[in-house]
Amino acid sequence: NADTVAVAKALSRNPHVKFAELDIAHEATFTPADPYFPNEWHENKINAPSAWNSSKGMGVTIAILDSGVDGSHPDLAGSLVAGWNIYDNNSDTRDVYGHGTKVAGTAAAIGNNGIGVAGIAFNAKLMPVRVSDTTGSALSSSLAQGLTWAADHGARVANMSFMGLSCSSTIVSSATYFRNKGGVVVGSGGNTGALVSCPGSDALTEVASTNSSDGISSFSSFGPFVDLAAPGEGIYTTTNGGGYGAVSGTSFSAPITAGVYALMIAINPSLAPKTLDQILFSTALDLGSTGWDQYYGWGRIDGAAAVAKAAQTTASDTQSPTVSISSPTGGQVNGLVPVNVSASDNVGVVRVELYANNKFISTDTAAPYSFTWDTTPLPDGAATLQARAYDAAGNYASSSSVSVTVANDAIAPKVTISSPISGAVVSGSVAISVTATDNNKVSQITLAIDGKEVALSYGSQLSYAWSMSTATATSAGSKSRKNKTAIQSGTSHTITATALDPAGNKGSASVTVTVQ
Repeated sequence: NADTVAVAKALSRNPHVKFAELDIAHEATFTPADPYFPNEWHENKINAPSAWNSSKGMGVTIAILDSGVDGSHPDLAGSLVAGWNIYDNNSDTRDVYGHGTKVAGTAAAIGNNGIGVAGIAFNAKLMPVRVSDTTGSALSSSLAQGLTWAADHGARVANMSFMGLSCSSTIVSSATYFRNKGGVVVGSGGNTGALVSCPGSDALTEVASTNSSDGISSFSSFGPFVDLAAPGEGIYTTTNGGGYGAVSGTSFSAPITAGVYALMIAINPSLAPKTLDQILFSTALDLGSTGWDQYYGWGRIDGAAAVAKAAQTTASDTQSPTVSISSPTGGQVNGLVPVNVSASDNVGVVRVELYANNKFISTDTAAPYSFTWDTTPLPDGAATLQARAYDAAGNYASSSSVSVTVANDAIAPKVTISSPISGAVVSGSVAISVTATDNNKVSQITLAIDGKEVALSYGSQLSYAWSMSTATATSAGSKSRKNKTAIQSGTSHTITATALDPAGNKGSASVTVTVQ
């Protein structure tokens, strides 16, 4: 009746005992009961059976952006969720080419059901998103729309078995949107067997193909865009019409990788896309040149190592994004104003919001963050712009305020000096009366005598008493100044009144008088 844990701890403290631990039972590595599983050499190559001891993809949806998926296939039907046909803009997601069914089965054909094959994440759900025509080709715009649709409908992983994805700003922008919603996007490296000069992108994980000996496949494209490698030769999977067969190409390296992402997310749903990438890249088997290279990227994926590290990783993001308004930086604005915002985060920016005069204007969810601000409903005058950036953890930061002047009004105020009239002869104390009108509003009137400002009024009228001596002059409704010098008889003087409206338009009037 001893406490076995206490006994083990006590023995461990004995200097004559190297270690002491409980003798526990270990379950055999999971092997699915699918008849064609022995044909799936790639599963053991990436250590998928060991990963399945911890995760089988439950609760994760993988979007398959392709030619559609055979919804009646016995190894796929039970895992399908509602999808969309981007190409025809309807709900018909049947496979029109055959490619999508093969990709879907590679990622997540139902496992341990005694039928056919087992996909990498065989308990995950599959979302068919048809983006191609009947020849299997897809436009960048269709792929981008498919990513947006999948992101908005709950997919956490998206697979696009098409090449050249990172060369398209349209696709990268939508992939960024998908990632900002917490998902990861996987693409195939291509089957040219040659250098492809597309740039790398943090928004996409692009995958090269390897063979059963971990050599790079002869058909696999290479270049700066390659992030990882995965098996891509003789991959046994589902085929259109309910069958099975072996296929080759980076089109199947990609869904193998997408399946591993799903296993990682299932075991630790709180991990951000950037963290998932770091785990998958760092646990890959380094092949080729040490570190990253243009053939294998960071190496051939290891599903068991990736899932184990994902399970041990704690997601804790307390760092707020950084955000600033890059344009405009001040000055006058009018009409439709382009506003550009820079924002970054240690994990990823989910969205950026724009505010004008503390009022919400719009949201952008993908970099570069840009807005169009319509100033026409606003009154002319001072306005303040501010941006706010959020990350997936809910941390946010606000930019410094940018002050601008809305100036849609191009009409200047009209100014009238009703007294004295031009050419008048004056003496003693001279009453100066000024009136200004504007199509919008007069914001201020300034009065100057011989170029020297003597009075200021915030309104449409100004009255001022101009003394010919050094006595204090007063103005009704305005700030008063002092004449410092006595006025000489026989001299001419110019009185100028200038009015401004909120847009900064300026109108003026002048009269000349002679002192008696």
